[in-house]
Parts: sequence; structure tokens; C-alpha cells
Amino acid sequence: MEKSALLQRYNLKATPQRLEIVNVLSTHGHMNINELYTTLLVKFPSISLATIYKNINIMLEKCFLLEVKLSDQKNVFELVKNNHSHVRCVECADIIDIDLNLESILHEVKSISNYKIESNSLIFNGVCPRCSTLK
Repeated sequence: MEKSALLQRYNLKATPQRLEIVNVLSTHGHMNINELYTTLLVKFPSISLATIYKNINIMLEKCFLLEVKLSDQKNVFELVKNNHSHVRCVECADIIDIDLNLESILHEVKSISNYKIESNSLIFNGVCPRCSTLK
């Protein structure tokens, strides 16, 4: 789907900055706000960090972006996709998506806790194949 149509589907105006955020995240995957800012500066030299935060927050509110909260580094953002989990390298901080059947896990969490689960975030930490070969 065209990026401007995708934004409009989420009731977001297709501004040049938002289109580039979508382009960058679809190309690079998971990025923190500083990485996103540095990348966007190439195309928009006068863009401010405040503008990026404003756009990111609007995109989060509209459920267009997802914030992956990491315990020991800056949170990263990604385009919303199917329900998935993440694997993160503790050496290079690379993050990849993994598709797991989370239904059985969610069912077990509900039955153990009696909670009504509203959201989830599952992140596995390890050493990626590239970093493993460097050791």
C-alpha cells in the first residue's frame, strides 16, 4: 500500500515528515528517537527534535506506530504490524521481530493472574549470530 494512503487510513495527514518517518521505519525497522532524528536530518536539515516527537506521539496515539520499551536502553519505534515479539542482541543492540503464537501464553497469563490483559510486550535477550562469531 502507498505510504500516503496508509497514513490516511489511520486518519493521519500525509505530511512530508510523516511520509519520511514511514519510509525510514519501513526500511530500518526499529529505531530510537535519536537514530530517527539523525536519519531525517539528511532529508530535512531544518527539522527539529520537537517536530519528530510531535509526529511520533500523534502516530502512537493513532496506533500507527508501536513503542518497544527496553529496560536498559532508549525505547525504539516501529510500524504497527501483526502481533509479534522481539529478540534483542545484548552486544550490538540489534532487534528483530519474531512471530510466536502468543495466544497460549496470553491464555496462561490470564488463568494464573485473573487479569484482563490489555497489551503485551515480550522481548528475548541474547547474542545474535554475528556477535557470536566475533567472540
